[in-house]
Amino acid sequence: MIKTITKIGNSRGLIFDSALLQLARLKEGDQVDIEVHAGGTITIAPFDRDDIDPDEAGEASAEIIAGNSELLRRLS
Repeated sequence: MIKTITKIGNSRGLIFDSALLQLARLKEGDQVDIEVHAGGTITIAPFDRDDIDPDEAGEASAEIIAGNSELLRRLS
């Protein structure tokens, strides 16, 4: 799908028509995660905070810290 960057106030933007929003399962007010990759490719993906389980995140960070404790000690 080809889109044209347009001026919106003092900024530039892309207009997402209703068909594109429907295909991406997005609606007005949704948050998106935007990544710029090497070569200038841009990825826009729905951002869903519910995908991150706080307990799993805590366990994962504890494992990372424990596994890298010497490195973290030297960096501090």
